[in-house]
Amino acid sequence: MNEILISATAIAIVVTGLVQVFKQATNINKRYLPLMAIIIGILVGAAAYFLDAELGLRMWAGGIAGLMSVGLFETGKNIKEEVNSNG
Repeated sequence: MNEILISATAIAIVVTGLVQVFKQATNINKRYLPLMAIIIGILVGAAAYFLDAELGLRMWAGGIAGLMSVGLFETGKNIKEEVNSNG
């Protein structure tokens, strides 16, 4: 289990960047971004051969990373809105 969480943490950074690139390159509806983040996370996890884990575990780590990247982005957005409303 620790292996999956450690891998997901590393993959989440990549997934966040890829989702932002994809969002700017296309006109995708913003409500589909969490689903897209999970799919991108699973694909990045599956492609992460440098991790010493089976394919299924890497894909789970990628899915978790997709969820983490959505949470990371939403947290940053909420902090930015809070700062802008106070200052």
